[in-house]
Amino acid sequence: MNKKLKILFIAAEAAPLVKIGGLGDVAGSLPKALSALPSSPDVRVVLPLYPTIKKSSLELNPVASFEVSHRDDPLLVEAFQAEVNGISFYFINGPPVASSHAVYSGDNYLDGTKFTFFSLAAMDLAKLLKWPPDIIHAHDWHAAPAVYNLRLTKNKDDFYQNTKSLLTVHNLPYLGHGAEDALQAFGLPRAHMSALPDWAGQLPLALGLLSADKINTVSPGYADEMLTPEFGAHLEKFLTTRKGDLIGILNGLDMISWNPETDASLPVKYSSDTLKKRKENKKLLLEELGLSPDLDTPLLAMINRMDHQKGVDLVPPALEMITDLDWQAIILGTGDQVLEDAAQKLDKENPQVRSILEFDGALARRIYGGSDLIMIPSRYEPCGLTQMIGMRYGCVPLARATGGLKDTIVDYHDGKTGTGTGFLFQKPSSKTLASALRRALEVYKDQRRWSGLQRRGMKRDYSWKRSALEYMDIYQELVS
Repeated sequence: MNKKLKILFIAAEAAPLVKIGGLGDVAGSLPKALSALPSSPDVRVVLPLYPTIKKSSLELNPVASFEVSHRDDPLLVEAFQAEVNGISFYFINGPPVASSHAVYSGDNYLDGTKFTFFSLAAMDLAKLLKWPPDIIHAHDWHAAPAVYNLRLTKNKDDFYQNTKSLLTVHNLPYLGHGAEDALQAFGLPRAHMSALPDWAGQLPLALGLLSADKINTVSPGYADEMLTPEFGAHLEKFLTTRKGDLIGILNGLDMISWNPETDASLPVKYSSDTLKKRKENKKLLLEELGLSPDLDTPLLAMINRMDHQKGVDLVPPALEMITDLDWQAIILGTGDQVLEDAAQKLDKENPQVRSILEFDGALARRIYGGSDLIMIPSRYEPCGLTQMIGMRYGCVPLARATGGLKDTIVDYHDGKTGTGTGFLFQKPSSKTLASALRRALEVYKDQRRWSGLQRRGMKRDYSWKRSALEYMDIYQELVS
């Protein structure tokens, strides 16, 4: 009988306990999906004990108290354990974590201190628990110090001698700039005589990329893009030296939470077989937002963080370019003030537009369940969940052909007949977005073709099980 693989997840966030972005979805959902596989590895997750988790109703059991070395004085670590959705979670507390009032403070020296302390403490905790992991699976720059530390110490540390590392990159440009001195303070030196460019020799994510046994990112498309000057964050030449160890695995979607047949936020539940019922959600959504009640007019939507990376600035000019056509639009999101102001202006000047500048999860679900098309104009998108949710809900995605978006959407006009699930455009400009919208609205006129698009999208399998099987393949390759 094969022994169970032991996987130690180290991450800055994990849903449902703490989620800021896509990293939270992965670190929250993947361990559960891995545990449900027939091979069922023993997965344990380590998180910082943020004040919000400490104040929550989670039953925290103290498991260890120890010190982590620091240039000034050793820092006391208190570690706790709790079961979350059947997975064993460990929580690291200590001065750098306790004094932090947000997951990400915006001050990378403070965050560098917190996350380096956390990464090293996570490794020491496994020793105290006498639980040698087969794999350390670290996520983004916040956990990369653990990967670098493993490489520095494993030859002289019997406990970690056989441990391998996988580093998952969720967003390459976030290298941990400003955290360099924090790494030095915890005894992690800059890289010498390495393939890294000199400027990157003390950056957490770069050191993790240098040291990890395998690297993966959250879509095959983004794995390819990371090797190009446009998306490589000035590390593309270095990453090319690690091309053989770089893999892209699409994130999954929580198919239970995101299910139009059971979604409590939808007034009317429906499936790909009862698509006609969806019209009632559109009718109620138009009423709720005070838009024209005409169900034949296409309803466009954007649900997004107001951010330049997300291409939100492309949308108002693109919509202005297609005012000769019939459509209505909903914009939901919050973020950059300049982008919020542009959305507000579009709303004021166009009676067929509603801009709701807040985060409202229940409204987002009603928009997915009632709109005809969702715009995703990202300049880059490592994976993206919006397009998967859109397809699951019969809200056809129209997106920039980048990263995970082009991996998951088959363009109606590029694929073989009967394979399209959405629309893609190449260049990140308002003009190309407007042109793609014109293509989509032309197809919308033929409701037989449009409902075919919807049904194909709704039948796609984006479950975490599919992703988990691919991660298991990497783990097995590493330990063999």
